[in-house]
Amino acid sequence: MRGLNKHIIGDEELEQLLNELFLTHGYDFTNYAQASLRRRVNRLFIVDRISSFAELFYKVKTDKHYVTHLVEELTVNVTEMFRDPHVYKILREKIIPVLATHPVIRIWHAGCSTGEEVYSMAILLDEANLLHKSLLYATDVNPSVIENIRKGVFPLHHMKQYSENYIQSGGKRDFSSYYTAKYDWAIFDQKFKARMIPATHNLVSDRSFNEFQVIFCRNVLIYFDKDLQNKVLDLFDESLEKLGYLVLGSKENIRFSPIVSKYGQTDPHEKIWRKLKSEK
Repeated sequence: MRGLNKHIIGDEELEQLLNELFLTHGYDFTNYAQASLRRRVNRLFIVDRISSFAELFYKVKTDKHYVTHLVEELTVNVTEMFRDPHVYKILREKIIPVLATHPVIRIWHAGCSTGEEVYSMAILLDEANLLHKSLLYATDVNPSVIENIRKGVFPLHHMKQYSENYIQSGGKRDFSSYYTAKYDWAIFDQKFKARMIPATHNLVSDRSFNEFQVIFCRNVLIYFDKDLQNKVLDLFDESLEKLGYLVLGSKENIRFSPIVSKYGQTDPHEKIWRKLKSEK
């Protein structure tokens, strides 16, 4: 089959595929950045050895297991524990002490992928003796990654990097004390899972479900077009209490968004904003 894996998806085919995903399975990718989606779909032709768009479209129409795989590929985010350690150093030194004044701490990790950053925040709270009064809501559009958060299991070979990140973030303990090594996996302490509420949530179509002191959404908005970015930022604004914190990824910004007048930047070098008591 000479033409195998040489297919490059066109605009009309991509639109047809996204419409099918939404109409048949409820996954709405229509406002995601098209260039990123196109790259990821083209990669599927190679990885899954699909010879034509017709074959891919047929799989999406008829094979629910393949749709799960497709959604995983379209939403994949590179993540790690204590990613960008300076962000967690600011959380540790400036934001955790503010959270300590609340009777109940509610934090939303939106688009959390496999949950490494949720566990990172849980460790910070535990070290500040605040975990017992905290609830960490961990949501993603992909149900399979949510299941990983419930298990609290991560590849053991990543722990060396995570330990280095943890130390750079100001961590003082032995990072290995937080998990048990079993074969090739690191199983994190049950006390962390007990304070987490994992759930599927689609930032494109679902609404606010609580009021939070902190919302994390790191390296997710970069995959959305401008209109969808603004829609999601409005959702976060609606979900964040006064003087709450919004934590975004290093390449994300609210500077040109409709909500910018309601926020002040907590640190000049990191994408952490605090909601003002009243609009400027």
